[in-house]
Amino acid sequence: MARKADVGDLVERAQKGEPRAVARLISLIENASPQLRPVMAALNPLAGKARIIGLTGAPGVGKSTSTSALVRAFRAQGLRVGVLAVDPSSPFTGGALLGDRVRMQDHASDPGVFIRSMASRGHLGGLSWAAPQAIRVLDAAGCDVVLVETVGVGQAEVEIASLADSTIVLVAPGMGDSIQAAKAGILEIADVFVVNKADRDGVQQTVRDLRNMIALADPGGWKPPIVPTVAVRDEGLGDLVEQLGRHLAWMEGAGELQRRRQARARDEIEAIAVTTLRERMGDLHGHQRLDVLAGKVLDGSCDPYTAADELVEGLTGP
Repeated sequence: MARKADVGDLVERAQKGEPRAVARLISLIENASPQLRPVMAALNPLAGKARIIGLTGAPGVGKSTSTSALVRAFRAQGLRVGVLAVDPSSPFTGGALLGDRVRMQDHASDPGVFIRSMASRGHLGGLSWAAPQAIRVLDAAGCDVVLVETVGVGQAEVEIASLADSTIVLVAPGMGDSIQAAKAGILEIADVFVVNKADRDGVQQTVRDLRNMIALADPGGWKPPIVPTVAVRDEGLGDLVEQLGRHLAWMEGAGELQRRRQARARDEIEAIAVTTLRERMGDLHGHQRLDVLAGKVLDGSCDPYTAADELVEGLTGP
């Protein structure tokens, strides 16, 4: 755990892109260190420059392969890249289970790439409350692009949109993903659709299904392009990077980029506040005051809403 005297030095080294300092800062976030507040206070003025790109989709569509291919494409442009891979939590340790860093060994020795797996810690949607702060660390460490890869878990896939400037939704031929996209609500959050494994049979049908669904959507604003790729061979990656660039330009021109980042900051503040309240609530379990309120609800002298209001006032009051 970092001592108070270490925070400034740690942030300074992370700003220079030192991998061990970046890793240590993210560990402080994951472990909810007491030094988290001064760390965030020091990092925040240094952040805000990176493009945040989210990737989501059902298991098996090639998210990690596509992420790795995008890293190569952005590195070819001379950009520094951070990758935050949010895994399911291990039921035993709470740590990242899938180990995306193992699958991205091509970039392990590249000083212009930082890859970190984070556990979702059971949070619905696969994105832990710490993810926005980890993104800030990578941003402040000089990453021009931060790729956030999340576990595809149906309805909860939509949570990636709250973290990203641009969201890529990956599907693959023959997996029924294009039909499931509408059910899962990811049509609304996709800025770019990628039909990966486009060397398989059925790719044209998948593209047609997606086009039909996009045609049913609101015609105003941005219309998500559909990009066929074979990520394992880097095929179609140039077109994908071009479409991401077009989307960035559109957002900047329409004021959408600022709107999304404002919403992201608002959501982060809310998540931290709710987490703090939950921690205080946890301290109250078995507490006499909570027992008294529960007794009042049971004997009919108080309703649960009034009891909850009284509890919240006690948690948030002086």
